[in-house]
Amino acid sequence: LNSERFIPNPFSNKKGARLYKTGDRARYRSDGNIEFLGRLDNQVKIRGFRIELGEIEGVLGQHPAVNDAVVVVREDVPGNKRLVAYLVVNQATAPTIPKLQQFLKQKMPEYMVPSAFVLMDVLPLTPNGKIDRRALPAPDTSRPEGEGAYVAPQTPVEEMVAGIWADVLAVEQVSIHDNFFDLGGHSLLATQLISRLRDTFCVEFPLRSLFDSPTVAGLSQRLEAFLRTELVVVPPLLPVERCGEMLLSFAQARLWFLEQLEPGSWAYNIPAAVRLTGSLDVAVLEQSLNEIVGRHEALRTTFTMVSGEPIQVIAPVKALSVPLVDLRSLPEAQQEALVKRLATEEAQQPFDLTTGPLLRATLLQLREAEYILLLTMHHIVSDGWSMGVLIRELAALYEAFSTGSPSPLPELPIQYADFAHWQRQWLQGEVLAAQLSYWQQQLTGAPALLKLPTDRPRPAVGTFRGATQFLALPESVSQKLKSLSQRSGVTLFMTLLAAFQTLLYRYTGQEDICIGSPIANRNRSETEDLIGFFVNTLVLRTDLSENPSFQELLGRVREVALGAYAHQDLPFEQLVEALQPERSLSHHPLFQVMFVLQNAPMPALELPDLTLSSLEIESSTAKFDLTLAMEDTEQGLVGSLEYNTDLFDAATISRMLGHFQTLLEGIVENPALHLSDLPLLTQPERQQLLVEWNDTQVDYP
Repeated sequence: LNSERFIPNPFSNKKGARLYKTGDRARYRSDGNIEFLGRLDNQVKIRGFRIELGEIEGVLGQHPAVNDAVVVVREDVPGNKRLVAYLVVNQATAPTIPKLQQFLKQKMPEYMVPSAFVLMDVLPLTPNGKIDRRALPAPDTSRPEGEGAYVAPQTPVEEMVAGIWADVLAVEQVSIHDNFFDLGGHSLLATQLISRLRDTFCVEFPLRSLFDSPTVAGLSQRLEAFLRTELVVVPPLLPVERCGEMLLSFAQARLWFLEQLEPGSWAYNIPAAVRLTGSLDVAVLEQSLNEIVGRHEALRTTFTMVSGEPIQVIAPVKALSVPLVDLRSLPEAQQEALVKRLATEEAQQPFDLTTGPLLRATLLQLREAEYILLLTMHHIVSDGWSMGVLIRELAALYEAFSTGSPSPLPELPIQYADFAHWQRQWLQGEVLAAQLSYWQQQLTGAPALLKLPTDRPRPAVGTFRGATQFLALPESVSQKLKSLSQRSGVTLFMTLLAAFQTLLYRYTGQEDICIGSPIANRNRSETEDLIGFFVNTLVLRTDLSENPSFQELLGRVREVALGAYAHQDLPFEQLVEALQPERSLSHHPLFQVMFVLQNAPMPALELPDLTLSSLEIESSTAKFDLTLAMEDTEQGLVGSLEYNTDLFDAATISRMLGHFQTLLEGIVENPALHLSDLPLLTQPERQQLLVEWNDTQVDYP
């Protein structure tokens, strides 16, 4: 810390001279004075939003009753960062907390409004007269006096809902009139809240209920209505006896069927590669992986046919070996090329579903303290969320085993085979009929094909041949997209989906567009820490007729998405079987374009004495015509567009990504524009169209 603060003095010839780096941000004015602008360390990031704390303090200082203000980020509960404002106010005209919140909401977006306010007689100072942020007390979670005072639950349902609410938001007390999102709630916490309500009340409670009624009182009324009408009662998800044949889940059955059609395909492999730098204990790494295999039955499962029906075969013990490939003798350039080739070969090596194992691990050693770990799982026993579970458990186990400690992981309440049994027992009769009824109504008359302008005619039999191109949005655009989402009462997923649908509308002219989108489908708390194939595919059909404004389209997309979430339990396989769409070997049924927002928990792999970084594995497959995957990173939104190379050239996809970025930039600047008026052409294209092609002075041969 001393080295960071006391830096070498570049203006002194004296050996060892130092300057003190205060962390203040300032500038020289033309009159020679120095103007203080704020602090260098006052920009923070919460839930993807970059926030200048000084900006919030400045707006609070504009309130006539506020004498002094400081805003900080606190994480009193691990993983729950929130903004807290500390205020010195005029006691004679002291405003209530709700009025301060309303004052801020009129001047800045919701995500910049602190979730807690602390009134103080004086702000603590350091000896040199600056705010002592370390001395600021933790906010009192009890209810403030005055307007918006605490109102206790009036019914047993309100009492239970308030308790769950307080637990999820990590506060001591919740008034029945508190707004979930004003208290710091966001989309991930909303999903957790709904999951716990389902567990407590054993009903299928839709996520849209929280958006429509974001208070304890309002949500409880909706919940009581559900209970009175005896809506879908969800049976508990419990372990079952392993004495008989274990059927596959519906999603597993579909992948088994596809494997029979095309044996030896690697299209459904899930690969990952991690570079490990530091002191690695290979034996402990292998021990940790085997502990995970023993812990999750899915990783010891193979599949076979019995009486014409595929069943799961769970091995009691399935030791996993981690072969070590030593590349230390090769030059660095040759090493890197070989690593990419081996990673690609490993990702494309097929699994045998009847013999297994369906998890492979290979370790490549580049130098004494540098390795590449290649992990590959088959989709029939895993999904993207599962890879995050595996990495998180690998880190915890490696850390424990490297010190001789036992496994710190709690026993799993269920296994994937229990979920498959539960799914088949529950999803039948009235439950299945209700789910099917929604989707049949939603998708009746949907177009069979999205007629994209392709570079080549669609082949009679589609292939998985593909490639990928990438997109990185400026951070300013990313921030504005998040702000637009919050102002519009939608999620970032909904905003990006609406933008992608707008792009497809402009490309095809079709006003009725269906896009597929995967959903984690882990809406039971028992499945959150389980490795297995839970992900389901939703068909999101949006009406873009009458050339709506983008703001109007957001409303339509919100309704479509919330309706789909409420009926997400119907497996895509059963939906196709029930709808009986026109089958063609040339294209995917119901939709040909996929949209993904990568938000599955993927923790950083932190192991003792090791530095880790992910390694991209080049993909040469494409399950659909187009798959746009977006991800929110520290640097802003990034995306990848996977495309079928039988249909599209690389130049076409590059141009499409440019159009998508231009479209997003136009949307955040003016979301009130109609879809047909939003900009699409990139700057070079506009230059060519408006200047070069209109230059009448050019002589052409």
